[in-house]
Amino acid sequence: MKDNYIQTAESVTPGHPDKLCDTIADKVVDACLAHDPEARVACEVMATAGKIIAAGEISAWAMPDIPAIISETVREAGYQSGYEIEVITHNQSPDIAGAVDGKRVLGAGDQGIVYGYACNETDELLPLPVVLAHKLTQHLTDARETGLVHDLLPDGKAQVSVEYRNGLPLRVSALVLSAQHRADADLDRLRFELKEYVIRPALYDLPADEDTEIFINPSGRFVQGGFEADTGLTGRKLMVDTYGGLAPHGGGALSGKDATKVDRSGAYMARYIAKNIVAAGLAERCTVSLAYAIGKAKPVMVDVNTHHSCEYRDEVIERAVREAFDLTPDGMIRTLGLDRPIFAQYCNYGHFTRQDAPWEKLNHVPMLAAACVFADKDACNG
Repeated sequence: MKDNYIQTAESVTPGHPDKLCDTIADKVVDACLAHDPEARVACEVMATAGKIIAAGEISAWAMPDIPAIISETVREAGYQSGYEIEVITHNQSPDIAGAVDGKRVLGAGDQGIVYGYACNETDELLPLPVVLAHKLTQHLTDARETGLVHDLLPDGKAQVSVEYRNGLPLRVSALVLSAQHRADADLDRLRFELKEYVIRPALYDLPADEDTEIFINPSGRFVQGGFEADTGLTGRKLMVDTYGGLAPHGGGALSGKDATKVDRSGAYMARYIAKNIVAAGLAERCTVSLAYAIGKAKPVMVDVNTHHSCEYRDEVIERAVREAFDLTPDGMIRTLGLDRPIFAQYCNYGHFTRQDAPWEKLNHVPMLAAACVFADKDACNG
């Protein structure tokens, strides 16, 4: 990587059409798990002007009231709930169910390659542009809900570019903030309030300077938003959900799936492992890669890349990871408690920014550090 460069990440508010579809899908997953921890759920949501469609495969003891979930979630996001709602669901494929549940050991619900990443740039152990972008949309939503900024509506997004010097964050070079507003809003006052009450507190740790390019609603007016302006779809904000494109993503969506789908559980476990590696001081940056085959419990690939920032060789860290973590679907579900209705609360502002999420815990740091010592001894003796 070059010594001097710019990295950029974006975030969206809960009222963004795609993210609202993610939230609906995750609330359906939670509703199923609340009554049946072994529910199998794959829920996709599409929404446009006047209509919301939820579809997918659900096998559970009790089918939740999906239209009620949709209406409630839309209202919570700040919109009126007068949409035509269509629900199209059926049971999980018996072929998949047999591969996943029809064995002594729980198999993966699909094939998949997943990645986890952590770095020591921020307290969240995430790249700084990712953290700042999510702080902007969080402050934007808070400002709307509390009335701190007048005339805001639910849709919005942010983008932050950070200049790095010698590999370290130096300054915010550019910022884009798009905030939906009422038609009669005073746009000059709105821009002023957004600078004072959203941008300034969000960039508290690295304030904008006189050369920072700040674009507030660069398209001009932003009155029409939500599903009326843009079709929403589950799984279309993958980079917002993970690492902003600054680390690999396997391509599978996180939301709308129970944890037998390794797109979700594997991505959470890979992040959990990478974060504990960095928190243990074993590396400054770490990418963990896992790959699975449908119906098979153990991963077909485990790879650890510390980007030359570790005192141990990567194969030593990898051996320690295999010793310290149960990487089967059942093991990941048990380790992180993924059979509980917890997903919707972590759907917005990135899945890896909330320190109370099970996959953000640092409770494997001592065990992992010790495992590396033993793995290194074994490698030397071998």
